[in-house]
Formats: sequence, structure tokens, C-alpha cells
Amino acid sequence: VAAVKGFVNAISLGTKRSSASVQQDMLNLLTCLFKWGELPEVAVTINEGLGTIALEAWLGVLPQLLARIHIRSPSVRSVLHPLLTRLGERHPQALMYQLSVLLKSPVPERRAAAESLMNALKGHSSALVEEALMVSSELIRVAILWLETWHEGLEDASRLYFGEGNVSGMLDLLVPLHEQLENGAETRREHDFVKSFGRDLAEAHAYVREYVRLATRGGASIPTRGGDAAAQVDPAGTQVRTSEEAETAMNKAWDIYYQVFRRINKQLPALTKLELNQCSPALSRAQNLELGVPGSYRVDGSYVKIEKFIPSVQVITSKQRPRKITLRGSDGKDYVFLLKGHEDLRQDERVMQLFGLVNALLAKDRRTNKHDLNIKRYAISPLSHNCGVVGWVPHCDTLHSLIRDYRQSKKVPLNMENREMLKTAPDYDFLTVMQKAEVFDEALRRTTGNGNDLYEILWLKSTNSEEWLERRTKFTRSLAVMSMVGYILGLGDRHPSNLMLDSISGRVLHIDFGDCFEVAMNREKYPEKVPFRLTRMLVKAMEVSGIEGSYRSTCERTMGVLRDSRDSLVAMLEAFVYDPLISWRLVGLSSDDENLEELPTPSHMNGVGGGGGGGAQTPATATNNVVSNIVRNYDGVASTSLLGTSQALLQQPIREGRDEDGEDITPAVSMHSGDGEGNNSNNSNNNNTTVGGGVVLGGDATTTTTTTTTT
Repeated sequence: VAAVKGFVNAISLGTKRSSASVQQDMLNLLTCLFKWGELPEVAVTINEGLGTIALEAWLGVLPQLLARIHIRSPSVRSVLHPLLTRLGERHPQALMYQLSVLLKSPVPERRAAAESLMNALKGHSSALVEEALMVSSELIRVAILWLETWHEGLEDASRLYFGEGNVSGMLDLLVPLHEQLENGAETRREHDFVKSFGRDLAEAHAYVREYVRLATRGGASIPTRGGDAAAQVDPAGTQVRTSEEAETAMNKAWDIYYQVFRRINKQLPALTKLELNQCSPALSRAQNLELGVPGSYRVDGSYVKIEKFIPSVQVITSKQRPRKITLRGSDGKDYVFLLKGHEDLRQDERVMQLFGLVNALLAKDRRTNKHDLNIKRYAISPLSHNCGVVGWVPHCDTLHSLIRDYRQSKKVPLNMENREMLKTAPDYDFLTVMQKAEVFDEALRRTTGNGNDLYEILWLKSTNSEEWLERRTKFTRSLAVMSMVGYILGLGDRHPSNLMLDSISGRVLHIDFGDCFEVAMNREKYPEKVPFRLTRMLVKAMEVSGIEGSYRSTCERTMGVLRDSRDSLVAMLEAFVYDPLISWRLVGLSSDDENLEELPTPSHMNGVGGGGGGGAQTPATATNNVVSNIVRNYDGVASTSLLGTSQALLQQPIREGRDEDGEDITPAVSMHSGDGEGNNSNNSNNNNTTVGGGVVLGGDATTTTTTTTTT
């Protein structure tokens, strides 16, 4: 109770609502509420103190508030829900996009709580709520067309059926898609899909229903693991005949599914441009909305309204096919966003929140406030658990694309280092670790340009020496800051397509924050061994002093600020770990109903907390690991298919990039470690590219895998 009173007083006396100290106190107060809010005296004390805290102060921790919206404790709900209702009355724009995500949650408790709050908002902002729901649902429709939904659904279903024998899981995926199809098309794109594939899919659905009827006859259950119902045999042999009939029905369904998948696979590459009037007439007609542009809302209540949506939408030619969409604001400016489907952006949103705290700490501390140290951020607004919009960052290119273009101009192969390694040691995979290191060093020595690619790029892109010096300095400092912050956050997957360079300022910008809390270090396949990326190209771009100049001093100052402010960071990181929306990334599904996540762990997160370490990591353990990183002594710088119609082909899952003959049709891929640094590029889920000088996430997923690492 005394701690709660202290936090309330500190927050109410805070001079700047967005300052690091106020945000720390807010997070600590929320910790008290969620941990001990069931105690009557704590709930009473917090309710009494709410009147002294300005409502605007809660906007900084709004993601944490909404993450616990479904909490079951009556005393905590009595504090949380009235607070959110008050926030909705004063700042309805701040809640619109985040509530639209919760309304689509498969968890009934979370969805019901969000509906209750949204109904309260309708009382005073009915038009705004209707606009938010329309925009959110229509953007999702644009992000994931029926063509793509069925492509992904059939691919996943084939993996479950042929790879795991999980018929029940396969039906759980396909039946909702069939139901959506039977509900009817609403747009021209959807009508075209029904015209092309509706009859075939209806026939396949009939075979699936026949399978379910035959397989469940006599009280049998649908198999969930290890094969078909044919394994269930009774002495009379009746079950055998039933299972054979059921299996025949399912095989006929998959014959049709294969044909559909093959035709869809041929159509997808032609998907390069969309018109809103064909895929979302509601968005093309929407004008002069009350809803704000994503990311434009400010604490003082100011925001830019959406005037209209530009009718033409560009589809980026990468694996996930994100859309480049433009909104015209009420201020006359165009706001460009990347509309991403098939990807959960909620964790990226939280990471941006952490970067805001770090920027506040660096701006406050006297050791760093004069050195222009900050992390460049961009707007991220999730729309559902698998869709969202990301602010387009202009004048930026990935290191991969920069190095690729530079080497093309010099007529040097992009994967020069890899070629030299294979030329030196054709049996490279069978060498010992020390032999591999020797071969790697020799390949680097033989590489044309000796790894000076970034060094040359910074020089060639500068108009004069003064501009070059300023860019080099900002490059070095921004790289140092994110090296330390990424180390504390346990940020992995830092391949060259996840590092971007601002062509004007020279700052390094990081994208794609799916692997946090040392997830990449603990994965079973190709775990990352280095704390942060510091390869020879990055070092040589720092010029003559290398890491012993501005880089080292900036690392020391930044780490000093982070260690001195560890209470603030730990309060924020604990909110990450215990946030039920993202904790599944770290520890899988929790047995606690309060923390159940609506989604299964993605395949690229398998082995989290296990690795070789034995056993799953608990949230408390993950937090302790982060804390130990912060307080650990440091010495200057941390160390550095659907297959054929024949019965034989139907025994394997669908693989994207194969034609009907089973031949690999994936285009030839150059080695993805754009700087040739032997980078551990097992990044099949998170490769990226750039288009038109802006940030484009979720690029081509096909990469070669190398296992050597550098420091």
C-alpha cells in the first residue's frame, strides 16, 4: 500500500508525462495492480489515487492496459475497466486501432471485454467506432486476398495432413475457409475467385464432409496424430471398410485441392498491383473520415484525419507480398504505409515502446544528451493477430540491397566470399571448426575489395567531405547505440536485410523485431553465437579508428546509461515478458488461463527456451536473464505441395516453389549474407528488401544457410 501511494504521488508530481521516470513509475504501479490488486486495500488505494493522475499519463502504457483487459480478478477489473472507459471518453482515437485487434481475438474473454469497452465508446463516438471497424476489416481484406488465404491454408493443411497425420487440425484450417466461401463474395476480386475456383472447392468440400461422416460413424474420432482412421480396426472388419471409404474420399478431396493450389501458385506472381475499387470498394469510397492516420495521435489530442485512400495499391514482389498503401491526410500530405499480412506485429509495437523509453533516458542523461544519440522509430499499428500497418521510412535501403548494387556496379558476385570458401575447401561441411575458421579467413582475404563495400558506399553517396564526415559519425554512433540496446533486449536475426541505412543522415535503422530475449541464441537449428552484429564491413565503414574511437566511447556511454537506469528498463521488460499477447514467443503456451495466447507457437520459434539448455524457460527466468545482462560487469564493449494427383505424390506435404512435376521452380538465390561475412542466415521467415527507397519488411524467404560466425 505504501509503495502504491509513493508511485501515485511520483506520477502526479511528474513534470513531463512522457519522461522516463514517469513511465517507469506507471509501469511499477501497473505491476502492483496486476500482482496485488486482489487485495482490497491495494485496489482501494489505487482507485483513490486515480483522481490525482492525469489521464494523459496512462496513454504511455495503453498497450499494457489493453493486454490485461480480460483479467478475471473482480477487484482489478473494477480499476482497469473504468480507467479504460475514461480514457475512451477523453482520447477515443488512441484506442480505436488497438481495440479493433482485440475484437478479432479468438479468446472469448478478451473479445467480450473489448466488445464491452467498444460499446461504451459507441455512446459518445458512434461514427468513429464504425469507421475504425470498417477501415480495420477492409485493410485486412486488402492485405490478404482470398487467393492468398487459400494458398496459405492449403499449404498449412497439407503439412498437417501429410506431414503429421493430423486430420483434425487440417479440418480446423480448411472448414472455416469453405464456410467463408459459402457466405458469398463481396468484392470483384472475390467474385473472380469464386468464378475460377468455387465449383472445384465445393466438390472438394463435399468429399471432406463425406470423410467426416464415414470416419466418425460408430463414435470414432477424427485422427489428430500419426495417420488415418484406418488404424482403428474391429474384429468384424467393418471399421476397416469404413476407413478405406473415408480415406478414398479424402484422397479425392486432395486431388482437387492439388489442382486448385497449382493454379493459384501460377496466378500469384502476376499479383503486382491492386485497385481498391476491385478489392475493397468501401475503402475507395471512404472520404473525410473522423478516424486518424495510424501513428499520428498525440498526447495533447491532436491528430491528422484520414481524408481518403489513394486508389492504387502496389504489391511488393516478395514471399509475403506486402502492400504499399497511401493515405491522404486532412493536412494535405500523403502518408505511406506498408500493409503486411501473414505477420504478427504486436511485438514490434512493444519494441518501439521500449525504444521510446531508451531515447528518453539518453536525452536526459548528461553523458549522452549532447551527442545526438537516439534510436530512429516508425509507426506500427497492428490490425489483427496476423496483419498490420508499418510506417514507410523514406530514404532508406537495406545493407543487402546497397552492397548488392555496389558489387553489381563493380562486376563482383554478391556471394564472392562463399565462392572463395567452396573453391578453397569443396568439402567445407566436413571440416572441423578450426579448419572452417581458417578457410573463412582465407576467403575474406581473397575477396575483391577486401570488405570495403560499406566504406565506399558512404563515401560515394556524400557530395563533399564535410557531409561524409557527418554521415560516418552518425553511422558509427547509431550502430553503437543499437548494439548495446539490442544486446540488452536479446535481439537476434540481424542479417543484412534487417539493417537499413538512411541515405541522408547515415544512421542505421533496425527492422523486424520478431526474435527478442535471446530467442535466436536458444533455437535448436543454427543458434546465433554473437551478442550483436559487428562484422568487418561495419567496422571498416567506421574508418581509421575502427571500434576504438567513437564506437567504443558511444557503447560505453550508452551501456552506462542503461545500467544506471536498469530499474526503468526492467520495469518495461517485465511488462514485455508477462504480457499475455507476446509471452508465447518466449515460453510457449502457459497453463495459466490469464496468460493463454490465442495462437500456437510459430514454426520458426520452435525450441524456444529449450535449445540445448534443457527445459522451457519461465517468464521469471526470462526476466532474470535480461536483468543479468543489464547489471553484468562489462569491459568497455560487450564481446563481440500439394503434390501430384497420383497416390505416391499425395504422401508428401505441399512445398511452395514446386510445379506440378515436382520440379523446383524457385528462382536462383544469391547468398543472402549481403556483406559476405559468413552471417548465420537461417532467416527464412524474416528476410526483407527495399523498394523505392523505403522500408519494406517480409521479403523473399529463400536464402542459403551458412553456419560460420564472425565477431
